[in-house]
Amino acid sequence: MQKQLTAIIEREGEGYVSLCPEFDIASQGDTIEEARKNLREALELFFETASPSEIRARFHEEVYVTQVEVVIG
Repeated sequence: MQKQLTAIIEREGEGYVSLCPEFDIASQGDTIEEARKNLREALELFFETASPSEIRARFHEEVYVTQVEVVIG
């Protein structure tokens, strides 16, 4: 079974950090593609080893990625 999940990737120092907010699982890599691949591997490992109750407890069904406008200064 396959499921679409959110991957948020941001530059951090010399590399990239990737986050799946639905399960609060993160990884990293030297490139965007590596960070994405490593996140996929981390998620797959989680699903292989976590109990069904842990998967249900960690899952955030509603995740919204948006932007906000703020006044600075």
